[in-house]
Amino acid sequence: MGASVKKIPERKCVGCNEKRPKSELIRVLRCADTGNIEIDRTGRKNGRGAYICPSAVCLKKAKKRLSQNLETQIPDEIFDALALEMENMNDAGK
Repeated sequence: MGASVKKIPERKCVGCNEKRPKSELIRVLRCADTGNIEIDRTGRKNGRGAYICPSAVCLKKAKKRLSQNLETQIPDEIFDALALEMENMNDAGK
């Protein structure tokens, strides 16, 4: 029997449309129970989610697509929080 290879879950970025490992992306979520939009750092919250690469270029491209994927209007505060989250992820990667 061959050694089992653990499959790494991949998701597609709504900005650049590229598949990347789920752990490298930021999940934006519309909560199932409240309908609120938030950033899901755990990746386990219940609701409709969309993923975005931690880059300013993807964030700019994803603004309209996020609204479409989550089927609701995204408040500007979420985009501000995403920019801050991306900055933190990029700083941690250095």
